[in-house]
Amino acid sequence: MDAKELANKTPDQLRDELVALKKEAFNLRFQKATGALENTARIRQVRRDVARVNTVLNQKAAGAAATE
Repeated sequence: MDAKELANKTPDQLRDELVALKKEAFNLRFQKATGALENTARIRQVRRDVARVNTVLNQKAAGAAATE
């Protein structure tokens, strides 16, 4: 997932994506704790995707506030 792809989404779509990513992060942490996690790099990818979504949401919020 890249920032250009996220920039084309609406804030509601971004929030839905954020919820899905946080659920995945929780499941990955749970798998790691139980020793069932096979792809450890996925944790890092999900964390960074969460940060990207938050960044785009904040940019959209700042842009909306600037136009008012």
